[in-house]
Amino acid sequence: MDELQRMNAIEQQKAQFQAQVHNFTDVCWANCVDRFIDTTLSITNRFTQMVQKGSH
Repeated sequence: MDELQRMNAIEQQKAQFQAQVHNFTDVCWANCVDRFIDTTLSITNRFTQMVQKGSH
């Protein structure tokens, strides 16, 4: 029975580790997408300002 409990504990640790990695990946991905959107909007707004100034 001790061997079964040990194996179960190891599998639980593996599952916890994988869950934490998954959580970190989600956070990093969300941050990356947010920065991409921010940058895209900033470039688009700047380009729009340049076009508007050029047409006056």
